[in-house]
Amino acid sequence: MVYTQRRLRSISMAVDPRQVLAGFLTVTMFVMLGNMIKHDHFDSLHPTVHNTNKASEDGVVSSVTKGLVSGPWKEDGLTFKPCWEKPVLEDPDESQGYVTFSLTSGPEYHVSQIADAVVVARYLRATLVIPDIRGSKPGDKSNFEDVYDVEKFIASLDGVVKVIKSQPSQVSPRTVAVVKVPNRVTEEYIAENIEPLFSAKGNIRIATHFPSVNMKRNREKTKTDSIACLAMFGTLEPQREIRKVIDSMIDRLRTVSRKSNGQFVAIDLRVDILEKRGCHENGGYGSKSCYSPHEIATFLRKIGFEKETTVYVTQTKWDSSLDVLKDFFPKTYTKDSIIPMENKDKFVNSELEKVIDFYICSESDVFVPAISGLFYANVAGRRIGSGKTQILVPAANIPASSASSEEFISHFVSKKNHFVYSCFC
Repeated sequence: MVYTQRRLRSISMAVDPRQVLAGFLTVTMFVMLGNMIKHDHFDSLHPTVHNTNKASEDGVVSSVTKGLVSGPWKEDGLTFKPCWEKPVLEDPDESQGYVTFSLTSGPEYHVSQIADAVVVARYLRATLVIPDIRGSKPGDKSNFEDVYDVEKFIASLDGVVKVIKSQPSQVSPRTVAVVKVPNRVTEEYIAENIEPLFSAKGNIRIATHFPSVNMKRNREKTKTDSIACLAMFGTLEPQREIRKVIDSMIDRLRTVSRKSNGQFVAIDLRVDILEKRGCHENGGYGSKSCYSPHEIATFLRKIGFEKETTVYVTQTKWDSSLDVLKDFFPKTYTKDSIIPMENKDKFVNSELEKVIDFYICSESDVFVPAISGLFYANVAGRRIGSGKTQILVPAANIPASSASSEEFISHFVSKKNHFVYSCFC
């Protein structure tokens, strides 16, 4: 990867920057996946689990929280309010140039890419050009408004950075410098690595890379926190048609969840990712980067979820490996089984299904990440900001027939070490 980056830099002056960017984006996507596989894990060793609930006849926990609803369901916590200050440009009409970029790899990446672009544009006093969206396949490209509410995006940044819908025709691609930006870019990095190029060229195109997944809270508040908070949690919402599909699927899940007062569990569990990471059951107890369907099913039963629990998994279509999950929880659904028929052709097996998963997992009553990574981190941030703090991180081997769900609350919640706590109060 180091060689590739040097090679891209060495040829960037001789070829069209758009060709450089296309090559860079392709390499970056593979590197991001490699980094997630190599470095990213869930919390460190779970604390010792105490048997605090009464075991049922089949050897797993059964608890009652409210009324006749069985299972470790919790009511949503207090809804936080944004506590960031909205910085206002002194001379919003005096733009120094343009910042362009593309959104790639799914909504969990879009959140971070938007934040970095806004931070960079704000620092440079540049005009931000609304991005296009690149899919995982070559040539798969869509407009921002095909996925997100463009008017909300522009309105939310009013006065913070100047935003335009398309790059002016007089700006030649050959005058645009291509710049790689690390996720959660700092003012120091911008000053040293980006501002000189921007001053020389007048316009830049940025591409965020993810050397690691880092959504932890800063120890000390930085100058860019308020801008990043606004960009991450106050700009992106699905456009109307997608929002309608998401709402209809959530309504369907709540309808089949009558015995649990309409509550359901969403699990980020994608078979292709599990296979790429070599996920399989083991006898260990502690940190893993992913969990198998059987491990997830056993985990949910041992912490008290009853057989009637409704479960949504992010896997698109049914896979035989999920049979064990359905044996434990017959009301287990993939998006293919609950999405409205009239929307299947457009949304299933497309980049849009990632958006559906992101928002369903953000709005479910319980979220269980079977896979660690940026999806887990950014879903957690959105959930915490809206008071939905029941995020349960699995364990591979619970040394008891039953356990309390409280033992498995995500460290993002239990330790309040997610960046979202810098943004909401």
